[in-house]
Amino acid sequence: MAWGELSLLRWLRESRQSRKLVVLIVYIALLLDNMLLTVVVPIIPSYLYSIKHEKNASEIQTTKPSVVSTTMDNFQSIFSYYDNSTIVTGNESDKTQPRELHPTQTEQMTVNVTPSPSDCPKEDKDLLNENVQVGLLFASKATVQLITNPFIGPLTNRIGYQIPLFAGFCIMFVSTIMFAFSGSYTLLFIARSLQGVGSSCSSVAGMGMLASVYTDDEERGNAMGIALGGLAMGVLVGPPFGSVMYEFVGKSSPFLVLAVLALLDGAVQLFVLQPSRAQAESQKGTPLLTLLKDPYIIIAAGSICFANMAVAMLEPALPIWMMETMCSKKWQLGVAFLPASISYLIGTNLFGIVAHKMGRWLCALLGMLIVGISILCVPFAKNIYGLIAPNFGVGFAIGMVDSSMMPIMGYLVDLRHVSVYGSVYAIADAALCMGFAIGPSAGGAIAKAIGFPWLMTIIGIVDILFAPLCFFLRSPPAKEEKMAILMDHNCPVKTKMYTQNNIQSYPIGDEEEEYESDE
Repeated sequence: MAWGELSLLRWLRESRQSRKLVVLIVYIALLLDNMLLTVVVPIIPSYLYSIKHEKNASEIQTTKPSVVSTTMDNFQSIFSYYDNSTIVTGNESDKTQPRELHPTQTEQMTVNVTPSPSDCPKEDKDLLNENVQVGLLFASKATVQLITNPFIGPLTNRIGYQIPLFAGFCIMFVSTIMFAFSGSYTLLFIARSLQGVGSSCSSVAGMGMLASVYTDDEERGNAMGIALGGLAMGVLVGPPFGSVMYEFVGKSSPFLVLAVLALLDGAVQLFVLQPSRAQAESQKGTPLLTLLKDPYIIIAAGSICFANMAVAMLEPALPIWMMETMCSKKWQLGVAFLPASISYLIGTNLFGIVAHKMGRWLCALLGMLIVGISILCVPFAKNIYGLIAPNFGVGFAIGMVDSSMMPIMGYLVDLRHVSVYGSVYAIADAALCMGFAIGPSAGGAIAKAIGFPWLMTIIGIVDILFAPLCFFLRSPPAKEEKMAILMDHNCPVKTKMYTQNNIQSYPIGDEEEEYESDE
């Protein structure tokens, strides 16, 4: 027993020095965040629609008996609460012939049957109004995250990345429990907004930590590609997992499973990162406003924003459009996103490595073009099978953009500013959030006003028009003062390394220690 405890302690001590475990922790944090983000996509439209119709059904059920009894003089009416119908009975002595009785009875039963939500609610005004309601609910998370990001970035520069990352887990856990037991639109809205605060902490701190631990440009791209694979896996598993669990188990079940997984992630963070200790950066980072004035950072952030805005507009509008035009069942509403999720997973893992060789600017440019073309093809689908190819193209192309632009953000800070990454990844995450805030809220309103096909046309053209701007990221110039530091003999320029010599206070692997000893 003592030997087992000793080996466990040794493993924990070694783990704290491992860069790979840092990647794993960020991977799990992004996985859970994005599973919670997407698991609601197939659940919320159908759940809100059923809540509204249950309320209408109960109102009809309580008012119908009195109406029937007052209109029928010669017959006694019995209302059945089992199947919401009225049975009319009468005496043999009445002059009414049996032939006259049957049509009257049939008509009365037809009137009193309570309408129930169907799988094909064509031209339903409630469904059209739900575009806006669902869009605002989905956008609330990204809006709150967008507001929170400017505070989280500078905070990580002061206290380090561990405490914000752990705080993000705690908030995420509370949000997940709220989703599981919320029974009204208001509580769901609060849970979704709270998730935005947790996501801001997790994503900004996670990406900043990776950029600090992996200082080599190529290694950083590979590590971020792996971490974004967690984001992709969350997006992949979320919608089908949510739709299947919702239909066959219940609304609360997917959220309770996610709550258990979040607890496991929190335990790993607690033992490995020890988030009780604040660890400030060794140098003062570039102010957030200065980074926002850098045109190259703005182009990179714009690529992230507009590429993700495309799928953000799809999330609330596509399930409703499918219900209206394809008569899709509940489980199909989530499975429709499966091709996009699988291709995003392939794209982030593949181009995390390939993008460095082919040029990240070119990878992002092609990705933006493919997103635009794929989105334009979505409205031509006549059934769920017609959505496979365009959704696959959307996911793959967004994977190209994200896996190229995230490392470029760190590279631009190394090249043109001070190598402290909290603020620049706050900007990257804010760009992502802006896409997911504007996308659902504006998308829901546009879909209601001019229709789903025109919505897809607008965002598709925007992505295609933005693509050529990625050419400017081909060889961004270094600032003059930064060039002086890079050319200094104490900081020799290596082929794929753009960083100053500073020892970070984060877990650093054996490879880093060997590199420092060589110098």
